[in-house]
Amino acid sequence: MTREQVLGFRVRAQQLDRAAGVATDAAVLDLGVQDSGPDGGLWALALRGVDVGGLGADELVTTWTVRGAPHRYRRADLPSVAAAVEPFSEADAGKRIYDAAKPLKAAGIAVLDALDAVAAAMRAVVTRPTAKGEVSARLAETMDPPYLRFCRPCDATHLFEMPFRLAALRGGLELQPGTSPPVLQRIAGFTRARVASPDHDVVRAYLRRLGPATHQQVAAYLDAPVADVRRRWPEDAVQVVVGDDDGGGGGGDAWLLADDEAALGEPPPAATALLGPFDLFLQARDRSLLVPDAARAKALWPALGRPGAVLHGGDLVGLWRPRSSGGRLTVRVEPWARLSGAARQAVAEQAERLAAHRGVRLAGVDIAP
Repeated sequence: MTREQVLGFRVRAQQLDRAAGVATDAAVLDLGVQDSGPDGGLWALALRGVDVGGLGADELVTTWTVRGAPHRYRRADLPSVAAAVEPFSEADAGKRIYDAAKPLKAAGIAVLDALDAVAAAMRAVVTRPTAKGEVSARLAETMDPPYLRFCRPCDATHLFEMPFRLAALRGGLELQPGTSPPVLQRIAGFTRARVASPDHDVVRAYLRRLGPATHQQVAAYLDAPVADVRRRWPEDAVQVVVGDDDGGGGGGDAWLLADDEAALGEPPPAATALLGPFDLFLQARDRSLLVPDAARAKALWPALGRPGAVLHGGDLVGLWRPRSSGGRLTVRVEPWARLSGAARQAVAEQAERLAAHRGVRLAGVDIAP
């Protein structure tokens, strides 16, 4: 299958080509939408046709999950989501918390047990909405040394960051949306399901929304060991060969859910969107397929200060950055090739949509030559 087919499949699977919908049928909420930056989770949903202004006050929930990043989900799905995002094994838990695993193992503390201990301590602290800094300070007073690290920038001792984030949902805590620094609060009536539903199984959901993919790519998305991902690989996944005849990006064997094979033959979608820097479409780990040109890929995924990406006609065609001043928004676009008049008009319409979403006026769209 070609790169064009893969990208077209993902646009449709993520509903980037639909004009209207609701949160209950927004497919990306099964895997979660990352809520980082001003153009985060709600903008991702708006791009997929959801009237975010009409969402019920308690319809969505924000919590730290995959890679410790804040993600939005349907509140009704949270018990299943909590089960889905749990580490698959002790080895997986150790990998997900990075350098925090070393002192725990040296002290003979199992990582999964450590996450339970942190979760219980966090829940005991958060009896009311509490800022992250206060929770961290309280934990530093009560947790044993293997859980703690000295932070030079703060000149203070904190809990290691990843155990803190990954234990929050385990302890029945959510994030108040839009708070910075984050404010944690208890989830009313929270109970984690024993087993996640198939829709929320993270391996299966990745293949459904970001397939075709390899074991290594799914593992990289989750920060999980490849061996654990292999053990959870769906039985109905089928192998396909990805790669353009002209040697374009990507290439090699990958897997797709059998039910999705038929969708590969559909025509390329005509959607135009200003994807946020952490939009799910850009989270796929086959970056050389998404952006075959190495220089363009480096510009799209820098170490700091990610731009957004312009999607048009089923492909990524450039970068964009917002500039706000005095309640007015300017959208700066850096196309990778000359845009047609129709494409420029479509981008301008999306910029207007972004300004309305942010509640500001659009000052203009600056498209680089």
